[in-house]
Amino acid sequence: MLDEEKRPSDERETRSTSDAGSNKLIATISDEEKRLVRKLDLRILPITCLLYLFAYLDRTNLGNARLQGLAEENLGGDPTGILFDWVNSAFFFSYIICQVPATIISKLFPPSYWIAGATIGWGICSTLMATTFNFGSLMAARVWLGIFEAGFGPAIPLYFSFFYTRTEMGLRMAYWFGFAAVAGAFGGLIAFGVQHVEYGPSLAGVGGEWDWKVLFLIEGIPALLLGVLAFFALPDRPENTKYLNAREREIEMERMNRGTSADVGAVIKKEHIMIALLDWRIYTGGMIYFGVNCALASISAFLPTIIETFGYTNALAQLLTVPPYAVAAIVLCMTSYTSDRIQNRGLAVAGSCGIGAIGYLLLLTVPNNVHVRYFAVFCITSGTYTAIGLIIAWFAHNLGSETKKATGIPMFMAIGQCGSILGSHIYPSTDGPRYIRGFAISCGLEAFATICSLVLWLSYTYDNAKRNRIYGRPDPGANVDTNELADKAPMFRYIA
Repeated sequence: MLDEEKRPSDERETRSTSDAGSNKLIATISDEEKRLVRKLDLRILPITCLLYLFAYLDRTNLGNARLQGLAEENLGGDPTGILFDWVNSAFFFSYIICQVPATIISKLFPPSYWIAGATIGWGICSTLMATTFNFGSLMAARVWLGIFEAGFGPAIPLYFSFFYTRTEMGLRMAYWFGFAAVAGAFGGLIAFGVQHVEYGPSLAGVGGEWDWKVLFLIEGIPALLLGVLAFFALPDRPENTKYLNAREREIEMERMNRGTSADVGAVIKKEHIMIALLDWRIYTGGMIYFGVNCALASISAFLPTIIETFGYTNALAQLLTVPPYAVAAIVLCMTSYTSDRIQNRGLAVAGSCGIGAIGYLLLLTVPNNVHVRYFAVFCITSGTYTAIGLIIAWFAHNLGSETKKATGIPMFMAIGQCGSILGSHIYPSTDGPRYIRGFAISCGLEAFATICSLVLWLSYTYDNAKRNRIYGRPDPGANVDTNELADKAPMFRYIA
């Protein structure tokens, strides 16, 4: 059959991308494959994005509850802010400890079962926070919340890598992680509404006595319902999901073996766990993640309090947290789309961290101009959220094999979440209203993350160029055997 006589469904679109060695790669996408990707997007993205929305609401709603009387009722007023810091950071201790084993073990279970179980678990914990009555009960609820969320957060990048190629991952991770920013905006609106309704006896300058309890219920119960939905609706691995027909499974398995090798079934390769543990790049990624997570945790928990120091009321401070998060979600998606198109993550991560550092520098050096300080908040949220979304997508491809991804992704995330613990302790009430120590530490760590991003970018670029010289340039659509050497396979190429 002549080319011009081919059916429309067989027409193929040619798209140019560039690998980290600056060589142009030509990838072709058929109409049949485009329909498959749209089908996957319509099922996977809405559910996982909503799950992350409520996961993030449930882990960060302490900042809003603090302005609604939580500290006065459960922490004896907490004049120094130290007890609140410990309650906020308790989540991260269990979250860090459980991330790596939970993600490795998740490979042995159908993804729908694992993700649904984790969701229902954290939904129960978040809902029960409305029943807490003192420091100890709050700590217990937060620790268990961290345990269940550890089984969800790092497992999603691994889950996405079962279905999406290297040219699709960045934007999908942006949609998913962008809902953390949406959660920040949504959480501020919910807290603003709850505080204006005033549930229970009125407390001067706070609102209703029960406002914070209602907030936990509103943001906890939906997670339980979404967990049940995930159990029935999320597709399992491509080779055995009932969501795809035989032809779609065939196409998806071919897609998952482009430039790498996908596992089949519940497989854990122990040697790849050790390879991940000895990979210096994962630890460098962890240092980047440490810096941006320190900023993220502190801005999530303390943004309402920080904006309140600009001279606004509690309720208005809740409302003014919305625009910075909304802008952050837009910037994250735009940057990730561009990163996918040019197949470059390192420079985008470095630029995002640099913007976050500039935001903190403005808060440090401009103490009296409210408009400049509010603009600085936009820089912090946009830079920090974009950097985190991009680095997750970066490592979701660059680790080579599924087992190394299942080990390496939670490894750098666990290192990074140590920054979240630090971020929970650098804004004590006694440092207000300037919070110089917290802003200075966050600024320095964002600047350090910028340097580490450039180091990784140079390293990946050099390795790709070296392999191109020795082994030649690979066919971008060809299978690369990563079963033995993971990302060290001669024909594997990194995204720089």
